Amino acid sequence: MPRSSALNPLSVAALALLAERPMHPYEMYQLLMARSEDRLLKIRPGTLYHCVGRLEEQGLVRAAGTDREGNRPERTSYEISGPGREALSVRLRDLLATPVNEYPSFPLGVAEAHNLPGDDVVELLEERVAALEGQLTRLVHGERIVTEKNVAKKYWIDLSYQMTMLRAEIDWVRGLQKDIKTGSLGW
Repeated sequence: MPRSSALNPLSVAALALLAERPMHPYEMYQLLMARSEDRLLKIRPGTLYHCVGRLEEQGLVRAAGTDREGNRPERTSYEISGPGREALSVRLRDLLATPVNEYPSFPLGVAEAHNLPGDDVVELLEERVAALEGQLTRLVHGERIVTEKNVAKKYWIDLSYQMTMLRAEIDWVRGLQKDIKTGSLGW
Protein backbone atom coordinates (compact mmCIF):
# COMPACT_ATOMS: atom_id res chain seq x y z
CA MET A 1 0.00 0.00 0.00
CA PRO A 2 1.33 3.49 -0.83
CA ARG A 3 2.06 5.92 1.94
CA SER A 4 -1.08 7.89 2.70
CA SER A 5 0.88 11.14 2.48
CA ALA A 6 1.40 10.26 -1.19
CA LEU A 7 -2.34 10.75 -1.76
CA ASN A 8 -2.79 13.96 -3.70
CA PRO A 9 -5.89 16.12 -3.16
CA LEU A 10 -7.78 14.53 -6.06
CA SER A 11 -7.05 11.03 -4.72
CA VAL A 12 -8.35 12.08 -1.30
CA ALA A 13 -11.54 13.48 -2.86
CA ALA A 14 -12.05 10.35 -4.98
CA LEU A 15 -11.56 7.99 -2.05
CA ALA A 16 -13.88 10.11 0.10
CA LEU A 17 -16.63 9.89 -2.51
CA LEU A 18 -16.20 6.15 -2.83
CA ALA A 19 -16.34 5.85 0.97
CA GLU A 20 -19.91 7.17 0.65
CA ARG A 21 -20.95 4.56 -1.94
CA PRO A 22 -19.76 2.87 -5.14
CA MET A 23 -19.98 5.02 -8.28
CA HIS A 24 -18.45 5.50 -11.69
CA PRO A 25 -15.86 8.23 -12.36
CA TYR A 26 -18.19 10.52 -14.29
CA GLU A 27 -20.71 10.44 -11.44
CA MET A 28 -17.80 11.24 -9.09
CA TYR A 29 -16.87 14.19 -11.31
CA GLN A 30 -20.45 15.50 -11.28
CA LEU A 31 -20.63 15.26 -7.49
CA LEU A 32 -17.28 16.99 -7.01
CA MET A 33 -18.36 19.82 -9.29
CA ALA A 34 -21.75 20.14 -7.59
CA ARG A 35 -20.19 20.18 -4.13
CA SER A 36 -17.20 22.41 -4.68
CA GLU A 37 -17.33 24.05 -8.14
CA ASP A 38 -13.51 24.10 -8.33
CA ARG A 39 -13.44 25.68 -4.86
CA LEU A 40 -11.40 22.89 -3.30
CA LEU A 41 -9.54 21.51 -6.30
CA LYS A 42 -9.29 21.91 -10.03
CA ILE A 43 -10.65 18.87 -11.79
CA ARG A 44 -11.31 17.60 -15.28
CA PRO A 45 -13.13 14.36 -16.09
CA GLY A 46 -10.08 12.80 -17.78
CA THR A 47 -7.89 13.58 -14.80
CA LEU A 48 -10.37 11.88 -12.49
CA TYR A 49 -10.50 8.76 -14.70
CA HIS A 50 -6.68 8.52 -14.55
CA CYS A 51 -6.74 9.08 -10.79
CA VAL A 52 -9.25 6.25 -10.27
CA GLY A 53 -7.10 4.02 -12.50
CA ARG A 54 -4.03 4.73 -10.35
CA LEU A 55 -6.00 4.10 -7.17
CA GLU A 56 -7.13 0.76 -8.60
CA GLU A 57 -3.53 -0.17 -9.51
CA GLN A 58 -2.52 0.64 -5.92
CA GLY A 59 -5.31 -1.55 -4.52
CA LEU A 60 -7.11 1.38 -2.90
CA VAL A 61 -10.27 0.96 -5.01
CA ARG A 62 -11.70 -1.94 -6.99
CA ALA A 63 -14.27 -2.38 -9.74
CA ALA A 64 -17.71 -2.94 -8.24
CA GLY A 65 -19.58 -3.64 -11.47
CA THR A 66 -20.51 -2.31 -14.87
CA ASP A 67 -23.70 -0.91 -16.31
CA ARG A 68 -24.94 0.47 -19.60
CA GLU A 69 -27.54 3.13 -20.13
CA GLY A 70 -29.20 3.08 -23.57
CA ASN A 71 -26.66 3.42 -26.38
CA ARG A 72 -24.01 4.82 -24.07
CA PRO A 73 -20.74 2.97 -23.52
CA GLU A 74 -20.46 0.56 -20.63
CA ARG A 75 -19.44 2.24 -17.37
CA THR A 76 -17.47 0.70 -14.56
CA SER A 77 -18.41 1.61 -11.01
CA TYR A 78 -15.75 1.51 -8.32
CA GLU A 79 -15.78 1.01 -4.57
CA ILE A 80 -13.20 1.80 -1.93
CA SER A 81 -11.19 -1.14 -0.60
CA GLY A 82 -10.10 -1.78 3.00
CA PRO A 83 -6.59 -0.45 2.29
CA GLY A 84 -8.23 2.53 0.59
CA ARG A 85 -10.26 3.34 3.69
CA GLU A 86 -7.12 3.08 5.81
CA ALA A 87 -5.09 5.30 3.46
CA LEU A 88 -7.90 7.87 3.38
CA SER A 89 -8.18 7.87 7.16
CA VAL A 90 -4.44 8.28 7.68
CA ARG A 91 -4.17 11.06 5.07
CA LEU A 92 -7.16 12.98 6.46
CA ARG A 93 -5.71 12.78 9.97
CA ASP A 94 -2.43 14.17 8.64
CA LEU A 95 -4.16 16.97 6.68
CA LEU A 96 -6.14 18.03 9.73
CA ALA A 97 -3.35 17.84 12.30
CA THR A 98 -0.20 18.96 10.49
CA PRO A 99 0.20 22.55 9.28
CA VAL A 100 2.01 22.75 5.95
CA ASN A 101 3.43 25.87 4.36
CA GLU A 102 2.01 25.65 0.86
CA TYR A 103 3.97 28.68 -0.37
CA PRO A 104 1.17 30.76 -1.81
CA SER A 105 2.39 33.55 -4.07
CA PHE A 106 0.64 36.45 -2.31
CA PRO A 107 3.02 36.57 0.69
CA LEU A 108 5.94 36.83 -1.75
CA GLY A 109 4.18 39.69 -3.53
CA VAL A 110 3.62 41.45 -0.20
CA ALA A 111 7.24 40.89 0.85
CA GLU A 112 8.50 42.51 -2.35
CA ALA A 113 5.80 45.16 -2.78
CA HIS A 114 8.22 47.85 -1.56
CA ASN A 115 9.77 47.68 -5.04
CA LEU A 116 6.70 49.42 -6.46
CA PRO A 117 5.38 52.93 -5.83
CA GLY A 118 2.99 53.05 -2.88
CA ASP A 119 0.11 54.41 -4.94
CA ASP A 120 0.47 51.49 -7.37
CA VAL A 121 0.46 49.00 -4.51
CA VAL A 122 -2.69 50.54 -3.03
CA GLU A 123 -4.40 50.34 -6.43
CA LEU A 124 -3.29 46.74 -7.02
CA LEU A 125 -4.48 45.76 -3.56
CA GLU A 126 -7.84 47.36 -4.35
CA GLU A 127 -8.12 45.02 -7.34
CA ARG A 128 -7.28 42.11 -5.04
CA VAL A 129 -9.92 43.14 -2.51
CA ALA A 130 -12.54 43.36 -5.27
CA ALA A 131 -11.65 39.83 -6.42
CA LEU A 132 -11.69 38.51 -2.84
CA GLU A 133 -15.06 40.14 -2.19
CA GLY A 134 -16.38 38.47 -5.35
CA GLN A 135 -15.18 35.10 -4.07
CA LEU A 136 -16.74 35.79 -0.69
CA THR A 137 -20.07 36.71 -2.30
CA ARG A 138 -20.07 33.42 -4.24
CA LEU A 139 -19.33 31.45 -1.07
CA VAL A 140 -22.07 33.23 0.88
CA HIS A 141 -24.46 32.44 -1.97
CA GLY A 142 -23.33 28.80 -1.92
CA GLU A 143 -23.88 28.63 1.81
CA ARG A 144 -27.39 29.99 1.36
CA ILE A 145 -28.15 27.33 -1.27
CA VAL A 146 -26.91 24.36 0.76
CA THR A 147 -28.71 25.69 3.84
CA GLU A 148 -31.98 26.01 1.90
CA LYS A 149 -31.52 22.46 0.57
CA ASN A 150 -30.97 21.19 4.13
CA VAL A 151 -27.61 19.66 3.22
CA ALA A 152 -25.95 18.47 6.41
CA LYS A 153 -23.35 21.01 7.50
CA LYS A 154 -20.64 18.34 7.81
CA TYR A 155 -20.58 18.25 3.99
CA TRP A 156 -19.84 21.96 3.59
CA ILE A 157 -17.94 23.09 6.69
CA ASP A 158 -15.11 24.13 4.40
CA LEU A 159 -17.33 27.03 3.28
CA SER A 160 -17.21 28.70 6.70
CA TYR A 161 -13.44 28.18 6.87
CA GLN A 162 -12.93 29.72 3.44
CA MET A 163 -15.25 32.64 4.20
CA THR A 164 -13.41 33.31 7.47
CA MET A 165 -10.05 33.25 5.68
CA LEU A 166 -11.30 35.58 2.93
CA ARG A 167 -12.70 38.05 5.47
CA ALA A 168 -9.41 38.00 7.38
CA GLU A 169 -7.39 38.62 4.22
CA ILE A 170 -9.70 41.45 3.14
CA ASP A 171 -9.32 43.09 6.58
CA TRP A 172 -5.54 42.67 6.50
CA VAL A 173 -5.23 44.11 2.98
CA ARG A 174 -7.44 47.08 3.92
CA GLY A 175 -5.14 47.74 6.89
CA LEU A 176 -2.06 47.59 4.64
CA GLN A 177 -3.66 50.01 2.20
CA LYS A 178 -4.38 52.40 5.07
CA ASP A 179 -0.79 52.13 6.37
CA ILE A 180 0.59 52.91 2.90
CA LYS A 181 -1.79 55.84 2.36
CA THR A 182 -1.06 57.41 5.75
CA GLY A 183 2.67 56.95 5.37
CA SER A 184 2.99 54.95 8.59
CA LEU A 185 5.08 52.34 6.74
CA GLY A 186 7.55 54.90 5.44
CA TRP A 187 6.93 53.83 1.85
